[in-house]
Amino acid sequence: MPPRTNPLKLNALQLKTLALFQELARHPESSTRLDSGEVFLSHLPRPHGNHFHVGGKVVASRDASGLAIPAVWAALERKGLIRGTFPMVVSLTPEGLVYETGIADQILHGSDH
Repeated sequence: MPPRTNPLKLNALQLKTLALFQELARHPESSTRLDSGEVFLSHLPRPHGNHFHVGGKVVASRDASGLAIPAVWAALERKGLIRGTFPMVVSLTPEGLVYETGIADQILHGSDH
C-alpha cells in the first residue's frame, strides 16, 4: 500500500508554510543544521512587492501568509513538524524536513531576476 498523502491532515495554509520552511532549510544562507537533526532557520524572508526570493526560487507573497500567523506555527509545532517561538525562532524537526507537502512545485517558481 502506498504511503498516505498528508497523513497529519495539514490544511492548505499549513502545507504552504511547511513547504516554505523546507525550502528555506535547503539553503545555508537561511539555515543551520543542528546536531539534533533539526534545521534552525536563521532568516525568514521579507517580501518586496508581491513576492520574495528563497535561493533561486520566487514565492508569491499570497502563498506565504502563514509565515506571519501564530496559529499556523502552533499547528505545525503541535504536529511535531517544527519547534519555534513565533515570530522569531523556528527549527524544522527531522519529521518536518521529510514531510511530503505535495505543493512545493505549485508555490515555488523559477526566478526571472
